[in-house]
Amino acid sequence: MKAAYISTFGGAENIQYGEQTLAINDTDSVTVRVKASALNPLDSKIMAGYMEQVFPVQMPYIVGSDFSGIVEEVGSNVSQFRPGDRVVGRTDPCAGGALAEFVVINAHELVSLPDEMSFEQAAAIPTAYGTAHLALFGKRKLQAGQRVLIHAGAGGVGSFAIQLAKQAGAEVIATASAKNIAMVTSLGADEVIDYRSQDFTQIAPVDVVLDPFGGEALERSWQVLKPGGHIATLADFAITDCGDRHGHAVFFADATVALPQAMRDFSNGNLQIVIDSIHLLEQSRAALERVASGHACGKVIVRSGR
Repeated sequence: MKAAYISTFGGAENIQYGEQTLAINDTDSVTVRVKASALNPLDSKIMAGYMEQVFPVQMPYIVGSDFSGIVEEVGSNVSQFRPGDRVVGRTDPCAGGALAEFVVINAHELVSLPDEMSFEQAAAIPTAYGTAHLALFGKRKLQAGQRVLIHAGAGGVGSFAIQLAKQAGAEVIATASAKNIAMVTSLGADEVIDYRSQDFTQIAPVDVVLDPFGGEALERSWQVLKPGGHIATLADFAITDCGDRHGHAVFFADATVALPQAMRDFSNGNLQIVIDSIHLLEQSRAALERVASGHACGKVIVRSGR
């Protein structure tokens, strides 16, 4: 099969496109013909070798975890899927494999797609939606009436988090660039702060902050947090409490927990999926460069040519 892979750690310039061997389908696995895959900042970090202690990988490494497609073959123990079914899933980041024409995955890691959902929309969901859901409702559950500040509201995680927070009855403040304010407002944000020209620390105190950045943005976020409030960060795994304000790191692992809810929300008209750009599999380098730029509005999608 054709795939986008790396043989050494580095940036998008290290991506190669060519033939790779498809794993053997065992009794509990499903072979999926990939129709679309989605990239995440985690993919860039794994490629660079920054996550080697957490996600050790073997070379050559086929990049990507989020994918959707059509079931090609099922193992003898698999009864919930059959060839021709439309599915979405997320591989273990250590295994990767999404930027390819086929992927082999355990059947319990797949979820069926609603008829009205495109493959591109489906691929955008697993990591970003699952991370947003875990950040808001994992260790500390967001409550109706609370105020939440969501940084990078136009990003993959942020765009889902805004919608989830609004559905939970929270008041949502988001940061975004000026060109994305209208889009972020359409997702349900009650207030949008242009991070280039406005100081988010001047807002009224909030109960929850969702931080994807770490660094200075995280440090300044403590200033807007109410006593007893908490920061959920995707970037700082060493975060500790700050006085009577709490911090915890979000480590997303299992997409199958949140995926069924995402499918229901979409079918009920309660979930918008923002797609930044769509690239062909042989254009994976450009797709990864777009993710690495940090300026994607929504999700960067790679479409398989087959």
